[in-house]
Amino acid sequence: MYIEKYWGDFIGGSDDSLTFVSYLAKKQKKEIPVTEIFADFGLDQLHGDFRNPEIPLIFTDLEGWENEIHFAIELIADLAALLLECKINGSVDLLALDESLDIDTDDSMVCITATPKEQEQMNRVLEDFAAEPLAYDLSEMVTEDEMEEMAGICEALRKELYG
Repeated sequence: MYIEKYWGDFIGGSDDSLTFVSYLAKKQKKEIPVTEIFADFGLDQLHGDFRNPEIPLIFTDLEGWENEIHFAIELIADLAALLLECKINGSVDLLALDESLDIDTDDSMVCITATPKEQEQMNRVLEDFAAEPLAYDLSEMVTEDEMEEMAGICEALRKELYG
């Protein structure tokens, strides 16, 4: 999978990443639009400001369990990597991202889709993060060097996705 180029410590390596991949698996859909992902987690209520969200980013699953994303930028970075995988290969294998998922291999392939407007928003957010990573709430949890490294990875991902 192409996503392995980016999926690792900074993208795909957090608890938020596991929550996001589990969310995608629980959707039990072959195609999931970015609009739905944003609405389910409340990202649509942030009006493009993902630096320091003041509202909790929570998805409530069909069983009534709340699944929280702690840092919007982690979700955006993970989503961008998945979009790139879908752009290159047409879909992403969720089991390849998290082997512990309780889904059949037939249900593990998902395609994330985005409108041109959503693509532009993703591009802007990744560009902003690359330019000012310390302005994001995640910087309270990791070192400045780690933020700079993640910003560089996100910028490379952004260029490849939207180049």
